[in-house]
Amino acid sequence: MSIILSPLPYADGALAPAISAETLQFHHGKHHKAYVDKTNAAIEGTPLAGRPLEDVIAAAVETGDKGLFNNSAQAWNHGFYWNSLTPHAQAPEGTLAERIDASFGSLDALKKELASQGAAHFASGWVWLVDRGGKLSVEQTHDAATFTDLSAGNPLLVIDLWEHAYYIDYRNLRPDYLSKVIDGHLNWQFAADNLARSTRWNYPAA
Repeated sequence: MSIILSPLPYADGALAPAISAETLQFHHGKHHKAYVDKTNAAIEGTPLAGRPLEDVIAAAVETGDKGLFNNSAQAWNHGFYWNSLTPHAQAPEGTLAERIDASFGSLDALKKELASQGAAHFASGWVWLVDRGGKLSVEQTHDAATFTDLSAGNPLLVIDLWEHAYYIDYRNLRPDYLSKVIDGHLNWQFAADNLARSTRWNYPAA
């Protein structure tokens, strides 16, 4: 069994015009696929072959294999990102809404923090909504850094800040991409599910 390219949970054009079908075809079908393919090539014939992606990432961290970490963690981050998006605007409800109010003051304040940190992030990376024992925070990671180790916090949502996530549609205007995604396409139900589960989301297996 090898690591799979996790399928999009919606059609290529479902997020348009915020994220075009062309962007998703390149981002998912080429960038994400390349991370998966390189991970599989690196673990073929090793004890990691057939192991869950999370185990591959942990092994890469333990051994200091930067190439394996970059590709495996990026595969995981992208799978999480696709699920962090939804075609239809949502609003957080229940416990998640209460935690957002307690941690940020309001949903609008959280959205502003996501947009601000996402726009200010230098170079490639990710901006996350993270649960740390009941306290929510917005945090950035650089390059392929991820939250598969729950000792660093439980990730609820993520937004991709790499240029390939938005350059076809927005060129260098990352703030415009962030605005459209944050206002209309964050999957608050996915965030609520991650919060309620209090365990790591696992990358899908074949």
